[in-house]
Amino acid sequence: MGENCKICGVKMFEHDIALVLNKYNVAYYVCPKCGFIQTEEPYWLEEAYSRAIASADTGAIMRNISSANSLLFFMQFIDNNGRCLDFGGGHGILTRIMRDYGFDFYHYDKYAVNLYANGFEGNLEEKFVLITSFENFEHFVEPIKEIEKLLKQTEVLYFSTELIPKENTQSPPPPRIKDWWYYSPSTGQHISFYSKKTLEYIARVFDVNYMPVNNGTHIFSKRRINNKYFKGLKYYNKLMNLNISRFLKKKSKTMEDMYKVIAMSESKKNGT
Repeated sequence: MGENCKICGVKMFEHDIALVLNKYNVAYYVCPKCGFIQTEEPYWLEEAYSRAIASADTGAIMRNISSANSLLFFMQFIDNNGRCLDFGGGHGILTRIMRDYGFDFYHYDKYAVNLYANGFEGNLEEKFVLITSFENFEHFVEPIKEIEKLLKQTEVLYFSTELIPKENTQSPPPPRIKDWWYYSPSTGQHISFYSKKTLEYIARVFDVNYMPVNNGTHIFSKRRINNKYFKGLKYYNKLMNLNISRFLKKKSKTMEDMYKVIAMSESKKNGT
């Protein structure tokens, strides 16, 4: 037994140990009640965030494009003339794209420099019809507190985080550190990991509807989302998956490049 779960408060079990930032032996704990996984108290974060966008995050640009495509469809099911906030929006790419499409988006990120949406900053003292939060939940030190702040300012929270994979449908133990890339110990920035059960628990805590869009994208909403959205999403995703790479018969280099960058970083630190 070890840490208390930051989601439901019960005692957690030690799950695995990883070499974080290639130098710190860090314990990861799993919750027997809600399925949440967290690291030990993350004392290394200042070092991990010396660069806000980790160089190994080779998928950042494509993820912003994909997020924008997903939002273009979703915006038809809410008040799309209202103010929206992209929380933890990195360098402002998504905010810029959504503004270019005509939506009133604003940017907030306390770590990264706003390069692309300069002049269109927002904050959590304002109300928004929608708050997006892509690839942030896994960075939260205190997830419940962070989610509470977001839900106080909006009716709809549209967010992304990869769910913990199930290795066995009968008795699903979470994957070990070496078996799931999303732990990303080399960057030191991912410290909180969620299962579907975890997100369902959080939804009950805040009395909101939890609606999974897919394994990586999710909605917390204070009102039900029109079922037409989820019916149309199936066909929309098929259309969006018809990307140019398919016709060029090329395989994406995103994951391959990520592993190359990690290897180069480790080689530099080891002086080889």
